Amino acid sequence: MKDQAKVIAALLIGAAAGAALGLLLAPEKGTELRGDIADYINDLVDDAKTKAQNTAKDIKEYSGNVIDKAKSKFNGTVSDLWDAKDNAVDVAKSTINDAAGKAADAADSAKAKVKETANDWNNSVQNA
Repeated sequence: MKDQAKVIAALLIGAAAGAALGLLLAPEKGTELRGDIADYINDLVDDAKTKAQNTAKDIKEYSGNVIDKAKSKFNGTVSDLWDAKDNAVDVAKSTINDAAGKAADAADSAKAKVKETANDWNNSVQNA
């Protein structure tokens, strides 16, 4: 990119120098020649300004588009992450509730077995 800019600058400088030499060597009066040179230089400056403004506008538009695309992808990614987090929390809650239910069932079963064993011992002691 820098090489292209150097080539373009060299071409513009060469064109300006060639035009200036052509005007200097032309058989015109000095005042007309100075006016022509001034007009030509002003045209070159105006063209350069216009091209610079257009390039700046194009770069601004391009960067705006890139930023918009980045924002869109980032927002989509954040949304996906929130969804994944919500799903993970739901799965964790479900797993915990299932485990708590199984633990409660196991505790109730163990309690019933202990009670049954205690009753069996009690009956054995009373019958003996």
